[in-house]
Amino acid sequence: MDTTAAESRHLSTYVDRPAQQVYDYASDPSHLPAWAPGLGSSVEEVDGKWIVDSPMGRVEVAFAPRNEFGVLDHTVALPSGETFYNPMRVTVHGSGCEVVFTLRRQPELSDEEFARDADAVSADLVALKRVMESTD
Repeated sequence: MDTTAAESRHLSTYVDRPAQQVYDYASDPSHLPAWAPGLGSSVEEVDGKWIVDSPMGRVEVAFAPRNEFGVLDHTVALPSGETFYNPMRVTVHGSGCEVVFTLRRQPELSDEEFARDADAVSADLVALKRVMESTD
């Protein structure tokens, strides 16, 4: 049994909007290109599945079912069939909320690649903050 702990980074941003509003927006896959350009530039629903044109090719993104806890966990299935599980949460923080994404390091990633992934996720969280705080 492998007892080596996998490395994770919890990346977060504070958004000056109610948690429910941020959750409602971010949980709609059609909004992904506006706040997660690191994942992909366009998205379409095909036979009930959300397909994103990403730098890795066409990937399928599936969010956890809507819930009252702000859970935005999602999977990203690559064209190779490999699937990655991504924990994500929106939690109440004062009058706004905190959005937390847990980035899990894949065993084959170098330190530089993992840092690049962290930077991309952080940029997406900043984009979500910018989009949400610019809406009325």
